[in-house]
Amino acid sequence: MIAKSLGVALVTGAAQGIGKAIAMRLASDGFKVALNDLNSKKEQLEAVAREVVEKHGQASFVVPGDVSQEKEVHEMVQSASKTLGGLDVMVANAGIITPLKSITDFDIDDWDRILRVNARGVFLCYKHASKEMISRKQGGRIIGASSIAGKQGCLKYYPAYCASKFAVRGLTQSAALELGEHGITVNAYAPGSIDTPMLKQTYDENPSEMLTSFGESGQPEDIASIVSYLASKESRYITGQTISVNGGIYFD
Repeated sequence: MIAKSLGVALVTGAAQGIGKAIAMRLASDGFKVALNDLNSKKEQLEAVAREVVEKHGQASFVVPGDVSQEKEVHEMVQSASKTLGGLDVMVANAGIITPLKSITDFDIDDWDRILRVNARGVFLCYKHASKEMISRKQGGRIIGASSIAGKQGCLKYYPAYCASKFAVRGLTQSAALELGEHGITVNAYAPGSIDTPMLKQTYDENPSEMLTSFGESGQPEDIASIVSYLASKESRYITGQTISVNGGIYFD
């Protein structure tokens, strides 16, 4: 049985980790959810979609695609909106990280790959989601993935990752100024040490950077709770913000 819906949310990078937790939380809140990740993760996405229906009774739609490719992002947004009946929330969560490497040895191809997904991908999601929301004239919520490394360049040997996450903060602020007149808020979240496969890679290579005031990592659901609030009607007067969820690694 499909439950009554609050609207439609599209979550990128939703096959696992933070993205999956966000999708499940938004479904729990009452949103129909469109789930995006790479084509290679289609089976994982389909498993998440089944879980959304089974646990929360919300409609779900799988839209694989590469967020760094504009044509694919455009098609992703259009198909999600057409299939589920609109677009109220865009969560540009997809992101990658490279193994640690000194800036003196950092390969330009790795630099371009990180910026292509983490910055360009978020920009394309913001662009096409805002176009769809403006055309529907019902406002909306756009939410992006920054990082603790987007507030301080605190990850030694991750120059491209830090740069990409700072870029998300600037993009979020600029987009917020522009889109407010359309009733669209634009915010981001800045995770610190969250228990995901990406963290394990970072932690194993650079463990001293991951200490928190609680002595343990956060969980993907800790990020999902912030996204839930930013996607809600109660957050209508919050825009242009990048909210830290970092367990006290540092304070804003």
